[in-house]
Amino acid sequence: MSRDAIISLAREVAQLMAQVLVRDLKADVVARLKARAKRHGRSLQTELKEILETASRHNAVEARALADRIRRTLAGRVHSDSVELLAEDRSR
Repeated sequence: MSRDAIISLAREVAQLMAQVLVRDLKADVVARLKARAKRHGRSLQTELKEILETASRHNAVEARALADRIRRTLAGRVHSDSVELLAEDRSR
C-alpha cells in the first residue's frame, strides 16, 4: 500500500471517529471513573468509551415495553418469598 493510500485511509477513519469533550466534571466523579477503569483493566479513555457505547445501545422505551410484557406474563401467578427460600437453603 502506498504512503498516499495509507494517509487517505487514515483520513477516512478519522472522519468516522467522532470526538467528545466533557467539561467541568467533579474531581470525585473522575476519581470513581478512574477506579472503575482500573477494576476493568482499562484506560480511562477506553472505560469512558465502553460506558458511552453501552449507554447508546440501550433504549428506555424498549426496556419499559419488555418489562411490561414480563409483568403481564407473570400477572396472577403466585410467587414464593425469596427470603424464605434463601433462609431454607442456608439452613441445609
